[in-house]
Amino acid sequence: MRRKLVVGNWKMFGRLARNKALLEGVMSGVSALRNTDCAVCVPYPYLGQVQTLLQGSNVAWGAQNMSQHEEGAYTGEVAPGMLLEFGCKYVILGHSERRGIYHEGDEMIALKFEAAIKAGLMPILCVGETLEERDAAVTEEVVARQLDAIVKKVGVKALENAVIAYEPVWAIGTGKTASPDQAQAVHAFIRQRVAKLDGQIAQGLCILYGGSVKAANAPELFSMPDIDGGLIGGASLVAEDFVAICRAGK
Repeated sequence: MRRKLVVGNWKMFGRLARNKALLEGVMSGVSALRNTDCAVCVPYPYLGQVQTLLQGSNVAWGAQNMSQHEEGAYTGEVAPGMLLEFGCKYVILGHSERRGIYHEGDEMIALKFEAAIKAGLMPILCVGETLEERDAAVTEEVVARQLDAIVKKVGVKALENAVIAYEPVWAIGTGKTASPDQAQAVHAFIRQRVAKLDGQIAQGLCILYGGSVKAANAPELFSMPDIDGGLIGGASLVAEDFVAICRAGK
């Protein structure tokens, strides 16, 4: 059986004192969990603090984005090797806010995915459709395109060391949530698409749901056969809420 994984995406939030209290609450709340892995992905300036506080705990950490370049004249960018020096295990790639606001396309995300795998980081690849695309009944077409760009670039074997996060754009920060059945249908589609290339990798692939996950709806979402946990936004900024969601994955 696949282990559950719950990842907190802090987005552009955080202050040193607030981070410390939040992380201490999370560590205390999830210390006894055995079947669920927990992690937080934080803004770059806080990676050193997170590394110091979380070392030796059962909470992993990572970044929210990275450059596809190892080094060079790319002012303002952060390289994969830099993340490794701060103990990062995960890096979120292709989040809808990066795709939508910063116009990161499938090809750029594939390059970043390739760089993350080569560096030894575990990419959390975000895929998902807008409300307009769902209304047009092209959800599977959109998700397939986003996933296929990665497989074309690095091959299906690379998914052995990656996580997929299905995040319907219309359910992020809106209070709307895909129903468990709606989310399960897309998760099953993702797994089946990977299975056409490699059944063993598909079976072991961790697929998260992201989109207004809360303590109240997490148990039902996580009970679906192809939903292996969550990529949590706003609720990950409140220790009690994030802990409750992590416990829902047990």
